[in-house]
Amino acid sequence: MYLTAEKKKDLFKKYGKSEADTGSSESQIALFTTRINHLTEHLKINKKDYSTQRALLKLVGKRRSLLDYMKDRDIEKYRATLKALNLRK
Repeated sequence: MYLTAEKKKDLFKKYGKSEADTGSSESQIALFTTRINHLTEHLKINKKDYSTQRALLKLVGKRRSLLDYMKDRDIEKYRATLKALNLRK
């Protein structure tokens, strides 16, 4: 599997408050971004995998909702998260 428990812990430690911080917006957005990048690479190879395409679109929507929530609550965290994950060019 591409995303093991160790990778998740490292991701949550880097973007969240601790390894166990799986519920904060920043850590969830980081996890979604990792999954989105993986699915995007998969779809470049398997162009007709429509179930994966649908899952990707759902993940993008979830991440967008969390980003909107974070933007409303704390604009500085929002900007820091975008910069850390390279979401905007």
